[in-house]
Amino acid sequence: MEHLSYAYGKNHYLEDPDLRAVLAHFWPEARDREAELADWGAFMGREVYEAAYHVDQGAEPVLVMHDLDGRRVDRVRLAPVQRQVLERLRPIVRPPYEGGSWHHHFALGYLLADPGLYCILTITHQVAYPLHKYAPDLGAWKERVLYGDAWGATWMTEIQGGSDLGANRTVARREGGVWRLFAGDKYFASGAGLADVAVATARPEGAPAGPKGLALFLVPRLRADGTLNFTVRRLKVKSGTRAVPSGEVELEGSEAYLIGRAEEGIYYTLETLTVSRLANAVAAMGIAGKAILEVRERVQRREAFGRPLAAWPLVRHDLLELAVRQAGGLALAFAAVDAFDRAWADRPPYTERYHFARFLSHLAKNRTADHAAAITRLAMELFGGLGFLEEYAVARWHREALITPIWEGPSNVQALDLLEAMQKKRAHEPFLAWLEERLARRSEPGAEAALAAARRTLAELAAAEPEAAVWTAKTALARLADAAAVAALYGLADGPGGRYRELAELYADRFLRGEPFPAAAAHRTEVFLPGRGPS
Repeated sequence: MEHLSYAYGKNHYLEDPDLRAVLAHFWPEARDREAELADWGAFMGREVYEAAYHVDQGAEPVLVMHDLDGRRVDRVRLAPVQRQVLERLRPIVRPPYEGGSWHHHFALGYLLADPGLYCILTITHQVAYPLHKYAPDLGAWKERVLYGDAWGATWMTEIQGGSDLGANRTVARREGGVWRLFAGDKYFASGAGLADVAVATARPEGAPAGPKGLALFLVPRLRADGTLNFTVRRLKVKSGTRAVPSGEVELEGSEAYLIGRAEEGIYYTLETLTVSRLANAVAAMGIAGKAILEVRERVQRREAFGRPLAAWPLVRHDLLELAVRQAGGLALAFAAVDAFDRAWADRPPYTERYHFARFLSHLAKNRTADHAAAITRLAMELFGGLGFLEEYAVARWHREALITPIWEGPSNVQALDLLEAMQKKRAHEPFLAWLEERLARRSEPGAEAALAAARRTLAELAAAEPEAAVWTAKTALARLADAAAVAALYGLADGPGGRYRELAELYADRFLRGEPFPAAAAHRTEVFLPGRGPS
């Protein structure tokens, strides 16, 4: 790997000033965990980086349908290095359940970022989440998922519905003392063949049509008699991440355990989806951060026309673009994490603070995916011809980043969910109050631009006819996210100082005012190549 990647062997925590600044602002306890975070950063930069690249280059999971005795097992075979690394990564899922914070959990997820490995951990974690909160009677499964030998999965959508959960056809029938699930065709089931237990949506017989009739169930891989409880039809061949097995799962008479109250199942489902959207946002910026690690080393080593790449004005402009997008996206992601950390104990019908956290999750999930795709594409370009060769690490990060706008709901879904949160829950009101608290007293032009853009956008949405509001919802989603990113960056500026104040202004220029970066920024090396000082 040392011949394929500039980021390999580096400590991914110590090399990331933006992460350290974000944690110092949103999670002051991080200072007491510096040694742990640095250890994780070293692990991510060497063993994990190497293992993920190895799996991606041809050691992806393989479905094994039968054992030596001819019995159906539907298990995936993982490369030994992937299985070993996953076991060492498992503690990432534990902090929220050990009295810790979501900042801790997502900081480790950001450092990992690799979509295949991180996806396996997030879907495992999303089994523990509803069990911890709503099903103490199933606590033995939670313990196995968090501390034992069990891997988990979340299987919600079906082929005929996609993001429309209300179109699900899986039926839940109570037979004696056990629930059974029938006609379940979970067509994109991440963790298929690996999961020992999954959470899945199904409609109890007699429940109303639509999403509110869905309940959430725990579905083990094996029935009580030890036989297979569901079957894996096949694994998907994906154009993106290759480390996570994803396939088609059939539920036909599958034994299941009801989680919490059946009539609240859709709320539990959407909560776990909120957690996964936050993970998606954090992973998007983590992917982008790894591409930036590659680029910052490359532009200082590579010479063109007699000068290092980093000395040329157009390359500096690109580096500034990377720095502005990365800092803004990461600050936005952890602002959403912080809001969720304060609200996650809330239960249906929820409080204003939970609706605000959900509102921010839509903004963060969508905008970070945009930034990750743009950052990794530009990183490939800065590598020149090498950037498009699969044998070098930077190419993979763009391919992986392109997953993040699709997983956990594309931008159309995020925009519609945002409108629903506004219209039904008035979630934009605490959002605007949050912005005003952070921006109204500031005199910087960027603060004024961000607050004005948010007020104008919300007013336009409120005044629009329903169809017109939907038509402009994606534009509004991005504009509100950019206002929130500027507010979050100013929060960092009040801690580490001037670099983030400057980044906030540059972000507002670029994404809210539509203005080019000022020419003087070409000499602000400490902004786009932090650690090198002015030049």
